[in-house]
Amino acid sequence: MRTDLNTDKIKAVIFDLDGTLLDTEKLLFRYWREAASFYGFDMAPEQALYIRSLTHRLVQPLFTEWFGKDCNYMELRAKRMELMQAHIDKYGVEKKKGASELLSYLGENGYMRAIATATDEERAGKLLKIAGLDGCFDRIICASMVEWGKPRPDIYLYAAEKLGLSPAECIAVEDSPNGMISAHTAGCFTVMVPDLTQPDNDIMDSISVVCEDLTGIIGLLQQNERSH
Repeated sequence: MRTDLNTDKIKAVIFDLDGTLLDTEKLLFRYWREAASFYGFDMAPEQALYIRSLTHRLVQPLFTEWFGKDCNYMELRAKRMELMQAHIDKYGVEKKKGASELLSYLGENGYMRAIATATDEERAGKLLKIAGLDGCFDRIICASMVEWGKPRPDIYLYAAEKLGLSPAECIAVEDSPNGMISAHTAGCFTVMVPDLTQPDNDIMDSISVVCEDLTGIIGLLQQNERSH
């Protein structure tokens, strides 16, 4: 890990959505497995974890590899979305600890705020509205806007471009290995806030800093602001 954060250089924070700002990764994990079971496939926990933030173009062939040619990925995905939406309609969406505090701090201190997510623009907007975080962001960038989603760097490169910045001027906040690799490869300063899993040796080189929750990023920025 590297810790050479220069806040004189940082002008924006780009967030992943599911599992980072919103406590929805646990729902994706649950309902991917339930949708697979509905169609007669046994999705192992590690398989559901592996596809976190992974672009659909890579998930589809994985499903064929895991479950065979009889697995209709788009049908299964639609079922997962149906099950998850029913849960959200009933229970709402929880924010991750420190989300509101961090977004307020960034806004009050002149940092731009953006989202880089694998989800589509309509769903992202709905989730943010339910959570009371709509209107907090300068840009919402979705995987559908770029050629390749995570773990490729395209989405972070595009997000920085749309903010009028270089990736080196952006902190990227992620909870998953695929997101970390994407942001690191793009050249962002990366902060991992673990959700369903802790970082392992395979992605340590992609992580600049690990924070227990989003409030840790406020401390990180304040500490570096005082030292520059």
